[in-house]
Amino acid sequence: MFEFKLPDLGEGVHEGEVLQWHVKPGDTIGEDEPLLEVETDKAAVTIPSPRAGKIVSTTGKVGETINVGTVVVVIDTGEGGAVAADAPDSPVSTVPSTAPPAASGEAAMARSAATSAPVASSAAPTAAAEVIHGTGPVPAAPATRRLARELGVVLRQVSPSGPGGRVTADDVRRFSEGGGAAVVSDQLAGDAGQSLSSLPAMGGPSIPFFEVEGLPDYSQYGSVERESIRSIRRKIARKMVSSMVIVPHVCHMDEADVTELEKFRKEERVRRKGQPGERLTLLAFVIKAVTVLLRERPKFNASIDPLREEILYKMFYNIGFAADTPKGLVVPVVKNAADKSIVELSEEIADLADKARSGTINVDNLRGGTFTVTNVGSLGGTGAIPTINYPEVAIVAMSRAEDKPVVRDGQIVIRKMLPMTIAFDHRIIDGADAARFMTALVQYLSNPNRLLVYA
Repeated sequence: MFEFKLPDLGEGVHEGEVLQWHVKPGDTIGEDEPLLEVETDKAAVTIPSPRAGKIVSTTGKVGETINVGTVVVVIDTGEGGAVAADAPDSPVSTVPSTAPPAASGEAAMARSAATSAPVASSAAPTAAAEVIHGTGPVPAAPATRRLARELGVVLRQVSPSGPGGRVTADDVRRFSEGGGAAVVSDQLAGDAGQSLSSLPAMGGPSIPFFEVEGLPDYSQYGSVERESIRSIRRKIARKMVSSMVIVPHVCHMDEADVTELEKFRKEERVRRKGQPGERLTLLAFVIKAVTVLLRERPKFNASIDPLREEILYKMFYNIGFAADTPKGLVVPVVKNAADKSIVELSEEIADLADKARSGTINVDNLRGGTFTVTNVGSLGGTGAIPTINYPEVAIVAMSRAEDKPVVRDGQIVIRKMLPMTIAFDHRIIDGADAARFMTALVQYLSNPNRLLVYA
């Protein structure tokens, strides 16, 4: 017998929701044939079978959430005995899922973010407590994780009593009432990759005067419906809250005269019909201009490490862009964007956007970003204030480019103007820095000849 555990599905992913089983008990499966489809908070993936044989049992119904490291299927390989397959240390190589979109309202976004506020304690955790669950993800239900965050309890320090070493809500309550130490949230410590005992105590367990209240009973006024916040949509909710709570957002707005650029872009699309570059978009030019500026202004391509109180400068330029899909917002990442031409950028943007909309994008294409550009221009609007894609420190939002009357050399003329907003982390970037960044960005887009030097 071969026991297959849910493998590591990617950076910061601890659990997945079962979308579809390709087998049932009694079926015969070949090695590398599709086993099941799982949706994480990053993407949907198809997991292949690691062995050939007969399916003895499966764990997890469609819609249920299972943790990394949980035995999801037992396969009779004909070899006899029970062999457990531990979840690999590196992410599993998976085939992107082509499953149909889940219920309306779900969405996607790349990379995890620490969401819990660290908690000071008068007692230091013992070495034994720190290694109860080793270095892997702690098996616990989402409700239990939420309770642990509310009580300031580190899940990794809690002795489990549930089946399969699962931490239960009662375990968390007993630990909390027993005065156990809680230096920092489990997720924050895990994402940082640091020992719990090495982290500094930073502030109290909560924000003064801040309390999350439950909803009133709306059912007394009429009919209501409930829908669980699952996987991808839950990740977006956590990430956005993390960004807005942790990061002091400040915005700077400006307009670029893209009249000449739009004329050039449209001419090139016609000229390149049937060739690379025929899908040339304004977004490709903006991303190219952004990469030029990031090399000159490294603060905008950095991240803040709150645990070490350091600024981390990234010497590579992976630009994420927001893509609207049937399942909501996802942020594909163009890797090494600074080394690619505008035509190459346009082709990769179009390819990644197509994959995102069809649900076949690979998890690797949704992580590793250092800066994000979001374009809501096709949907309308005169401006937008974006939320920073934490732990990045800045994001540029493009709105609709429209013909507007402007003054040039004392005369009123009609020009195509592109409204843009940069939201930035005021812990590392000052308002003057953001103003200079936007001024330079406007200049590059208003004069395509300057930008084409880097094409």
